[in-house]
Order: sequence, then structure tokens, then C-alpha cells
Amino acid sequence: MNPYSLHKTPSDVLALTKIHHKALRRKLGLTQAVLADKSGVSLGSIKRFERTGQISFENLLSLAHILGRIADFEQLFQISNELEEAERLFSDKTRRL
Repeated sequence: MNPYSLHKTPSDVLALTKIHHKALRRKLGLTQAVLADKSGVSLGSIKRFERTGQISFENLLSLAHILGRIADFEQLFQISNELEEAERLFSDKTRRL
């Protein structure tokens, strides 16, 4: 993490994601080979992901599905109700001149 920022960088998130994925896979008692078979993601892709954090988004979603974490992605870019309300309040349609 950047020592001058409170926010994680994309590299930080990649590093944490690969660590969390590997820990969850092991907790569920799945080998890389079994996960590859169940998910349709190649064994090489899983090995690379757990080593470097690099994986296609489609493959990441496939792994998340098998590991029971696909719902986490449904909210990834969802706009919160608070943000929607703020946008409505400041939109040209509702603003009085």
C-alpha cells in the first residue's frame, strides 16, 4: 500500500485477492486441479493467478462462482441509494432556478 495514501492501489487489491482466493480454496479443501476441473479455468491460469494475481475477469468470475463468492461481484459497480439520492437532488430536472 502506498504509505502516503489511505486508499489501496490496484496492485494492493491484486495481491490481497490472490491471497484471499488461495486461502478460501484451501479452506474448502480444493486443490488447484480440482478447482480447474470444476470451474473450467485452466490449471495454468489458476497457478498464475495464485502466484502473480493476474487473471482474466471472466476466469475470476468462474472461480468466484465455484467458491461461492459470485454475489460479491454483483455489487461491484452498483450505485448506492445515498449516491442516487444526491444525484437526484442536484440534477437539472429537480433543481429550481
